[in-house]
Amino acid sequence: MKKLSLVDRLELLAEKGVDLVDPRQIFIDDQVQLDRIFPGSVLFPGVRLLGSGTVVAPGAKLGSEGPATVVNSIVGEGAEIASGFVTDSVLLSKARIGSNGHIRGGTLLEEEASTAHAVGLKHTILTSFVTLGSLINCCDCFISGGRSRSNHTEVGSGFIHFNFTPWGEAGDKATPSLIGDVPQGVFLRQERIFIGGISGMVGPNRIGYGTFTVAGQVIRSDVGAGRIHAEKLREIDAPWTFEARGLSGPRVERNLEYVGQLAALRSWYVSVRKARLTSEQRQSHLGMTMDAAIHLIDSGMSERWFRLAQFLGVSSLPAMQLPSIACPLAIEPSSMSHVEWLRTLPDDAVDAGTDWLQTIVQEFVGNNQIRS
Repeated sequence: MKKLSLVDRLELLAEKGVDLVDPRQIFIDDQVQLDRIFPGSVLFPGVRLLGSGTVVAPGAKLGSEGPATVVNSIVGEGAEIASGFVTDSVLLSKARIGSNGHIRGGTLLEEEASTAHAVGLKHTILTSFVTLGSLINCCDCFISGGRSRSNHTEVGSGFIHFNFTPWGEAGDKATPSLIGDVPQGVFLRQERIFIGGISGMVGPNRIGYGTFTVAGQVIRSDVGAGRIHAEKLREIDAPWTFEARGLSGPRVERNLEYVGQLAALRSWYVSVRKARLTSEQRQSHLGMTMDAAIHLIDSGMSERWFRLAQFLGVSSLPAMQLPSIACPLAIEPSSMSHVEWLRTLPDDAVDAGTDWLQTIVQEFVGNNQIRS
């Protein structure tokens, strides 16, 4: 079958209701499946779409503030990419990437999560409403907390998550950090977290709900829930070598916990989020989005397993043993939005769901003991 020319592809999109603001400045790769670019989406000048996995849902806006390249990524209903580069990532409904974003593989933004300008993300998950300021680099993090668009976890401008340590044969990236957690965070009922700007955090680390970390510091220690936290700058002048530092035990524990959190998130998406879709929704962009999000979580788990193996200096680790625990929530397919549905849950259902997800985390850790 003869491939359609770029002009033909653009004409087909325009005919079915995709708003091409200036077709002369829009590129659609021939691998892009045109039936995955939905009517009502808006492509501004300078947009480039590439890859068979790309989906642009109704109401999505690409390139509203400048050129935008989207590669094998899902841009959900009403979501927006102001400008920049997005690859192998998923944006759910009304999520937003600000101008000059650099969003790499394994990134998931849930409903109305957002970034301001010049933010770089990789293997990072923001639950609904989480907001990142400008000039941020955040790789290998799960961030949650908050309840709504006006009450949300926020990371101040100028923040860096340091996800590399220099010691060992070649350094390591077994450094994922939890800001909030999965079992409580997915229900959108926890106190928000504020990470002060012009700051950094050395992974792997944990930050509890309801906590405020002061601007202008580097966080090197865990912070509990409901705390205000500031650390003094260290003064060090001592001999140094790049030899391994004997921290393998604690590092393995942190990584197992993090992958367990992702395992819980995967169960949440499979047994709750996807299970709530109606048969019609499963055939639409919503089904494509859920499938892509589950695949993304799987890739995140594989990435962490690979990085842990690197840290331990082995070629590979035993295959992950994933818990199989039935969801205790009564799930019925419904057209009600996910966020609206969460707000209808009674407290006892939230408690049961939280316990279920926490048990998945604990069983994952228990089933995957790795010698350091």
